[in-house]
Amino acid sequence: MVTEQALERFAARACRIVGLRGRVTVLVTGSREIRALNARFRNERHATDVLSFPALPFSGSFAGDIAVSVDIAARNARQLGHSTDDEIRVLVLHGILHLAGYDHERDSGEMSEKERLLRRRLKLPAALIERASGARKPGKLSRTRPRV
Repeated sequence: MVTEQALERFAARACRIVGLRGRVTVLVTGSREIRALNARFRNERHATDVLSFPALPFSGSFAGDIAVSVDIAARNARQLGHSTDDEIRVLVLHGILHLAGYDHERDSGEMSEKERLLRRRLKLPAALIERASGARKPGKLSRTRPRV
């Protein structure tokens, strides 16, 4: 499992590359807690892979929170043939892009393209949007509407 320090370094590097200013917290937890967060903040009664919670405008040097389901990350990693650590990084990158204002549900592919380029730069496997859009369909992969 990816260490806290390694994930902090990755998130800080990804934030710098994306241009996201401010501190980001990342919670890596199980599907039960993700389901509870999804129900509380999005009124969705299911677990999802990643949730992003942008900070309020007056939050100063805080950019927001990201929650990742390690259970779904592990399942997706097995289906896609890469490590759970890499999958967690892919999901954190996806969450950071949402915190930076990107929204794949409303743009014309801008977030998808940005994520694809950043994934290559950060040496990560297939990006969340690429997988969910059908580029690779090894099974049902979780989609998310992480902005709250």
